[in-house]
Amino acid sequence: MRALRLSLLLLSLFAVPAFADDDDQDRARRALAAGEIRPLEDVLAVQRRALPGEVVGVELDRDDGRWVYELKVLTSNGDRREIEIDAGSLAVLDVD
Repeated sequence: MRALRLSLLLLSLFAVPAFADDDDQDRARRALAAGEIRPLEDVLAVQRRALPGEVVGVELDRDDGRWVYELKVLTSNGDRREIEIDAGSLAVLDVD
């Protein structure tokens, strides 16, 4: 089941849904191809160590000149928390 959720997250991040801005999707794909960002799989490994739980949302944004993954995580005790990870260095920037 976890593999299915992960697959859906990957598809939602890199697929071009009807409501998404094509330019944002293209920029993210180019950044990945250029090595500016790390694959989501690597980011999820960092998230699991820093904030264990089920990832229920993923965003990739440009913030102050760098790419940042924002993950929404449902913890084992039912809390919804967020973690921000630098998409290039994989440094944990913030945990709320």
